[in-house]
Amino acid sequence: GEALRQSLLAQYYEKVPLRGREGGGGRGGGDGGSRNLALGRERKSLIEVQCRLEQEGAVDLIVDLIVRDTNNTNNKVFHETVKLGIALLEGGNTEIQIQKSIYKRLTKDKNSETFLKVFYSRMVLAREEVKGITVSTGEMEKKTEEQKENKEVQRRNRVGLRRTDGDEESGGLLRMLRRGGQGEEQEEGRGPHPGSEEAALEKANKEKEDKKLPPNVALMKYILRFLQLLCENHNTDLQNFLRNQPNHAKPYNLICETLQFLDSICGSTTGGLGLLGLYINEHNVDLIIQALTSLTEYCQGPCHENQNAIAMHESNGIDIIIALLLNEINPLGKNKLALVLELKNNASKCLLAIMESRHDSENAERILYNMNPKQLVSSLGTIFKLATQDGSVVSKVDIAKNAFHQEASIDDEDEEEGKDASPKDVGHNIYILATQLSLHNERLAQLLKPSGDLWGDQALEFYEKHTAQIEIVRQDRTMERIVFPIPDICEYLTEETKTRIYYTTERDEQGSKVADFFEKVEDMFAEMRWQKKLRANPYLSWFSSHMSLWSSITFQFAVLLNFLVAFFYPFNEVKKELDPKLSGLIWTAMFGSLALVTMVGVNPFAIRTFFISTIFRFIFSVGLEYTLWLLGAFNVINKGIYLISMMGNQGTFTKQPRQVLTDFRFMYHIIYLVVCILGLCVHEFFYSILLLDVINREETLWNVIKSVTKNGRSIILTAVLAVIIIYLFSIIGYICFQDDFLMEVEPVPKLIAEAVNETANGFCDKENCTGVDYSASAGQEVAEDDSREDGKQRVCDSLIMCILTSLNHGLRNGGGIGDLLRKPDSKENLFVARVVYDLLFFFIVIIIVLNLIFGVIIDTFADLRSEKQQKDEILKNTCFVCGLNRSNFDNKSVSFDEHKSNEHNMWHYLNFIVLVKVKDHTEFTGPESYVYTMVKDKNLDWFPRMRAMSLTNEDGDGEQSDYRNLQAQLDTTNKLVKNLSKQLTELKEQMTEQIKQKKRSKFLTSATMNIIAVTQNGCPKTEERTYSSRKTEKTPSLMHRHLGLN
Repeated sequence: GEALRQSLLAQYYEKVPLRGREGGGGRGGGDGGSRNLALGRERKSLIEVQCRLEQEGAVDLIVDLIVRDTNNTNNKVFHETVKLGIALLEGGNTEIQIQKSIYKRLTKDKNSETFLKVFYSRMVLAREEVKGITVSTGEMEKKTEEQKENKEVQRRNRVGLRRTDGDEESGGLLRMLRRGGQGEEQEEGRGPHPGSEEAALEKANKEKEDKKLPPNVALMKYILRFLQLLCENHNTDLQNFLRNQPNHAKPYNLICETLQFLDSICGSTTGGLGLLGLYINEHNVDLIIQALTSLTEYCQGPCHENQNAIAMHESNGIDIIIALLLNEINPLGKNKLALVLELKNNASKCLLAIMESRHDSENAERILYNMNPKQLVSSLGTIFKLATQDGSVVSKVDIAKNAFHQEASIDDEDEEEGKDASPKDVGHNIYILATQLSLHNERLAQLLKPSGDLWGDQALEFYEKHTAQIEIVRQDRTMERIVFPIPDICEYLTEETKTRIYYTTERDEQGSKVADFFEKVEDMFAEMRWQKKLRANPYLSWFSSHMSLWSSITFQFAVLLNFLVAFFYPFNEVKKELDPKLSGLIWTAMFGSLALVTMVGVNPFAIRTFFISTIFRFIFSVGLEYTLWLLGAFNVINKGIYLISMMGNQGTFTKQPRQVLTDFRFMYHIIYLVVCILGLCVHEFFYSILLLDVINREETLWNVIKSVTKNGRSIILTAVLAVIIIYLFSIIGYICFQDDFLMEVEPVPKLIAEAVNETANGFCDKENCTGVDYSASAGQEVAEDDSREDGKQRVCDSLIMCILTSLNHGLRNGGGIGDLLRKPDSKENLFVARVVYDLLFFFIVIIIVLNLIFGVIIDTFADLRSEKQQKDEILKNTCFVCGLNRSNFDNKSVSFDEHKSNEHNMWHYLNFIVLVKVKDHTEFTGPESYVYTMVKDKNLDWFPRMRAMSLTNEDGDGEQSDYRNLQAQLDTTNKLVKNLSKQLTELKEQMTEQIKQKKRSKFLTSATMNIIAVTQNGCPKTEERTYSSRKTEKTPSLMHRHLGLN
């Protein structure tokens, strides 16, 4: 096992060091940035190495080696074992579930208590060593400060002496002080010569050696990283197991021990930063960051028990985290600002994790107990000021370009490894923390409003604009509010797409638009990614951002071209001389409008004036035909620009050919461009087709077309029925009324004669006619035929002619086929049949069938109009996300418009979905992990439907008020019952006492009577009378005493 372990460690670690800073770093620390599971290795990816190690029993090997290290003797083996565990758990390992294997081994193995004891003992040992380091460091720092102060006094004295060197005595004193100063510096170890390089190097090495962490303390970085990865991806079982082991004889709370270690390493005894952060330096700041990251991972998910354990612990750990976030950390902040920002970033994440997904205010109130709200808001302004600076600050933080406009590259869905925390991100976390805490503190809520501070107000405005909130429904059907930063890539979604999605998203069977909106998320995300790439090309980006302008120009070109064709076709090549006055007017309009455009800028009226005057100038200068050709060429170029802009906005270049060819919008504009080219190169009449674009531009006209096409099947079937009926009528007419089908015709003899002459063997005109003279004979035949029918022609000699005549004239005539047929005489035999034939055709075809078709079209148009009105009404009065109506928010603390814009903003939900797509899954909070899983499974249950937290809270407040009223009534009733019970008890005691007194009085009476009887039988009469008189005197008093209560 040891040989296998060494070989695998050598294979994994010899060529590829641990990512980030030494020890792997933590969330936002040395391991910051995106950690993709498919990291490139020389031959194997990280996931493949982990699978191989797990198959070879690496989990058991790690547990066994750690269990054997009970005496903390072999740091090297323990160190390498923990590193192997970190390598196994790196990336979350969701596929091979190493966390589950470790948890199973620890819960079933008897030695698991020893496993936790080893970590616990090492953490206690490191904490004790840290305390010793902080004490010595504090004394050293005090000494250093005193020395600096003494040197400053001496320097000032030397400067004063230089100013008064007027005699030799002063000069000699000055030289003595200088020599004394040099001697002091030499005694301090700076070498024989203060300016020598060897002395400076020796001093730097000595300081570095003094500040280097002891091995046991440095090992804590790996231990905390290992514990963090055990809880990665919100593993609830291991989160609870690290806090409490119910089956162990002696449980070890590693959660609180981590918090105590953080308290110790920051040198705090009162909840502050010790001596103003002197204990935090570049050597131990990574360890502090890792401790914060581990505490964050312990809490997220959420794990409410761990949150309470950290927030309510007796140590000063929670106050340390607050101080790390709000206080200045000097001198580290003066030299290593990037580390300080990273430290504050992780501190803010830790505080957010402690309050994550909680419906009570207990932890928030604990954080606010020692936090100054004004200091929190002022720190936000300070961070914002730092983020907006450039030059030296940016170089210190190692951020490329400006912090606000730096966009994370997600072309490959991977962020840059090891990216430092930017001031923008730190400020975002502080603002989100302040927003969450403001729900429990009115003063903080007031401070988050503009107050007149320049940087503070700018910071609040910026972060409010780039921060969003949504409400989600968890698995237990409880609602939760999430505040999150809007990803930068979301800014690339075009307004045209937003408008189109907002108006075209359809409702499902339950009346919700979430399902259709969710299906379009991938397309919108693809557009964001493409738009981000498009911004790299400024020229293409500029053209793509003005699509509406190119579309408007194209339509105006089409109108202008058709105007010129309609009024001046056929074109006259003869140029007319323009009147000088009119020519001067045109030139004036041209130059005046050009000057207006130059001075004022983009002015639509000035641009149109310049354009029209230029066209007139060209018409009278080069001719109408050349001007028309020039306008057509400009139209083709403009349409090409529009097409390229549309392809750029939609990312057509990245789509499959099949997707491109099936895109109706793209193919429509391709056909439009082809028609423009045909109008330019073939004939001007093709420009008339371009005017049909007005249907695409106007929704009302498009509804007119849809009224015909929406129920096209019904209309076509009705038309087929009409053709069948006309076909039957044509057969009847051919059989019975063939002679009645007479139609007036107007022949053109000249054309007929020319046609006959051309068919002859030669060509005939007025001057020369060769061949046989067929014109006279043909004209004679036509004349004879016309005279034979009195100017009318038979149109039903064949069935096909009868059918065509019935279709053509029967449908177009208002009275049906009867308007075409011969008017019959009432004395004819088929007169009644003709009447019936004409009436049936009129009623069946004209009235019924045609009106059926018209009725379908009219009803469809009416439905479309009412549907549009209903859609507008829904968009205006119904929430896009939850579906609640405006009336539900009447007389509520939150209005419907506030609800739509703040609580259930549809674009905020899109931003959150994009956030979980671009964010590394190991960096997820608990709600983000939940939503990511739901989005991955295409489950929409996390969207609130017919629910809103604002309404739920008010209903809950009403219920609480009713509950309090009932509780008060119940308390009053209980008091009355207690009083009645007390009175009944007293009455019962009185009755018992009375009964006892009556019994005693009866007993005494009976005893007295017995004595009297005895006395009368055995005593003298005198004694009997005496005793009788005494009895008579005492008995009433005794009776009165016992019965006095009555």
